[in-house]
Amino acid sequence: MIDNLREAYNAENFRKEGHKLIDLLAGHLAKISNGEGKVLNWKTPDDQLKFWEEHIGSDHSLTDFFADVLDNSIAIHHPKYIGHQVGATAPVAALADLLGAMTNNGMAIYEMGAAGTAMEKVVTGILCRQVGSGDNADGFITSGGTLANLTALLAARKAMSERDVWQEGNKEKLGVMVSAEAHYCIDRSLRIMGFGEEGIIKVPVDEKFRVNTGLMKQYLDEATDRGIKVIAFAGSAPTTATGIYDDLEQIGSFCRKNNLWFHVDGAHGGAAVFSSKYKHLLKGVEMADSVVIDAHKMMMAPVLTTFLLFKNKVNSYATFHQKAKYLFDSQHDEEWYNYARRTFECTKLMMSLKFYSIIKAHGLRIFDEYVTRQYDLGSSFAEIIQQHPDFELFLPPDSNIVCFRYIRKGLSENELSDLNARLRQQILENGDFYIVQTQLKGATWLRVSIMSPFTEVSTFKELLGYIVDLADHI
Repeated sequence: MIDNLREAYNAENFRKEGHKLIDLLAGHLAKISNGEGKVLNWKTPDDQLKFWEEHIGSDHSLTDFFADVLDNSIAIHHPKYIGHQVGATAPVAALADLLGAMTNNGMAIYEMGAAGTAMEKVVTGILCRQVGSGDNADGFITSGGTLANLTALLAARKAMSERDVWQEGNKEKLGVMVSAEAHYCIDRSLRIMGFGEEGIIKVPVDEKFRVNTGLMKQYLDEATDRGIKVIAFAGSAPTTATGIYDDLEQIGSFCRKNNLWFHVDGAHGGAAVFSSKYKHLLKGVEMADSVVIDAHKMMMAPVLTTFLLFKNKVNSYATFHQKAKYLFDSQHDEEWYNYARRTFECTKLMMSLKFYSIIKAHGLRIFDEYVTRQYDLGSSFAEIIQQHPDFELFLPPDSNIVCFRYIRKGLSENELSDLNARLRQQILENGDFYIVQTQLKGATWLRVSIMSPFTEVSTFKELLGYIVDLADHI
């Protein structure tokens, strides 16, 4: 082995640099969890690119390099990180992720990832039982909610279409019903599948921004009259923009009555099945044929860690019915331990290791504690907004997603939207807080997702005061 290559794999160097990195990360966590420093140090995309173009040829040490990565990355554990729906990784899961990266067991077939494969079976079973999917349920972990939703819809088409799409292609006009407020990945997935705009049947929401269940039959009949065979309904738990849960029980009953596949996109809020206080929001999920839950959102796992659960395990095997004789001995057995049979990914990360480690270290109760705490904070923030004369709440929240806006007398709707967009941009560039914005009813609203376990009620009061001060100078 040549010297440079030998040095790259030197165990003692790994030990030394690894200790330094853990010390760096532990110090970072201690600092930001107390609210010290900024949430992000803003650079424009061009400035960020220039920084790293120069950095790669510099003589900085490896520890300095790691420190620079932290300084130029958003601090998701910071109590003032209340922006996107990415959770603060539990430290034990970060350690497990390091272990997975070092062992690098790609889980296409059993012998390439024996430990991770067995752990995936264990944790998927836990999720299936928590959802209440029944004794015949099964599933797997995949890389993100978008891929999981696409896979679920492919399974629905496989199960509900009268034709063999794998062999014949799309020869029917198929459709899927979905809330008009559903995540855009549902729309994207159906277009990828060749459904086209006509096959995406968007049912309007009611005044509470839940899908209007009173219109479901009308939209089903209208689609049928246009020659579209509706095969499924995708419910949201919750919608991304507002954090509002659809009435899953009503949708599930409708699907049973009309012989439709019932899919639940619970990427953000499916974890509420663990919350003794908030699991009622998912009443009816036990009827679902498929359910998506992101562990990297509300269950403290690193990105990407997404569960796709099937009420009938047969559907998880039938979705990708292809032959790969060099991989599989049998083409007829289920072989739960060969995940490449059931997932879009032919090689998978050891995602189960990250989630399994959290349960191993903290037990299932940690998910109840986390979800309940964050959802409670959503209600608390809504109350604070309603009591503040300079702000307007969009809707009472179901979850830890809250939409609101700064208001100023005498401004039109367009002027209010412009003002709130400018406020959000200034907050982003200042880096003291991190929030996002969304479009609701044609207007711009500020939006928070309360993800950090270190966020407190005092954080919200400080945020509103901060926004008022900014607005005085705009």
